[in-house]
Amino acid sequence: MRVPEAYKETFAFYTERGFGHRVGFGEKPAVLVIDMIRAFTEDESPLSSDLTPQIEAINALLPAARAAGAPVIYTTVAYDRQLSEAGVWIRKVPTHEWLTEGSEWVECDPRMDRTETDQWLVKKYASCFFGTDLSSRLVTSGIDTVIVTGCTTSGCVRATAVDACSHGFHTIVPEECVGDRAELPHLASLFDLDAKYGDVVDAKEVVEYLNRLG
Repeated sequence: MRVPEAYKETFAFYTERGFGHRVGFGEKPAVLVIDMIRAFTEDESPLSSDLTPQIEAINALLPAARAAGAPVIYTTVAYDRQLSEAGVWIRKVPTHEWLTEGSEWVECDPRMDRTETDQWLVKKYASCFFGTDLSSRLVTSGIDTVIVTGCTTSGCVRATAVDACSHGFHTIVPEECVGDRAELPHLASLFDLDAKYGDVVDAKEVVEYLNRLG
C-alpha cells in the first residue's frame, strides 16, 4: 500500500506492534467486483461518486483473471419494493430506497467488462458474505484467494474483506480497483485493511500473479 505522508507515523507505530505482515497469494483465486452498479456510479443517484478510474482499473485486471480460470463474481444490492429487507440500515441511509429490485439503479454499470460467464450475486447488506451463498460458491470451487474490487472502500469493500479473512481466504485488495465517495474514509479503510485483514497491493502485482497462473 502507498502510505500517505500523514499516515507514516501511524504506519511505523503499527509495524512496531507487529501489524501489517503479508498473507500473500494462494493458488486458486476468485475476483469480486462489488456493487459497481448504476446507483453508485451515475451522477443522478445520491449514492454515487466518480468511479471512472476504478472501472478502468478493474476492466484491465479482468482479462488476466479469466485467463487464469478465476471466477469473476459481480455483486449488487437490491431490496423488495417495500424495503422490508433493508432492516434498520434504511434508517441510517434512507437513500438506499433507490436500491429496489427491478430498477435500473441496481444494474451493473454498462462500462464494466461483464461477460455471460461471470457470476451475479444479490446481497442486502455491506458484506458480500452476509446472508448470501458466497462462501459456499468459493469453497465448492476450491478457492483460497479472494481479490476484492469495487465500492465503497469504507463500506462493502471493507466489510467483505474482513469477512473474507474471517472465512480463511487470502484477502487481496488491489488499491487502484477500489473507490469511495471521499478520500478520508477511503484511505483510512485501506490502511486498516492492510494492517489487519489482508494485503493492499498495486493492481499491477495482482495482474502479474494472475498471469503466472494463466
